[in-house]
Amino acid sequence: MEGMNSIDWIGFIGVFQILLAYVLNIAGILEKNNIYFLLLNLIGAGMACYASVLLNYIPFVVLEGVWTLVSLIAIIKIIKWPQKQI
Repeated sequence: MEGMNSIDWIGFIGVFQILLAYVLNIAGILEKNNIYFLLLNLIGAGMACYASVLLNYIPFVVLEGVWTLVSLIAIIKIIKWPQKQI
């Protein structure tokens, strides 16, 4: 990964976290309403969104921004109603 700058690393780490959450979900290790799954998505999407902002690449700012927001809402629901399935 020679030649990667700080923006590349932020985006790479963010996307890695999103993919890790997905793989762990598909493998049956983390359910979609697991706080760790949601945190991986929230932080990963937030980092990918930030990298996209720095690159001024609006389509991915929108995509990752929405992904971040959806993950945040799901986390808030779990914190507010711990027994409720989402």
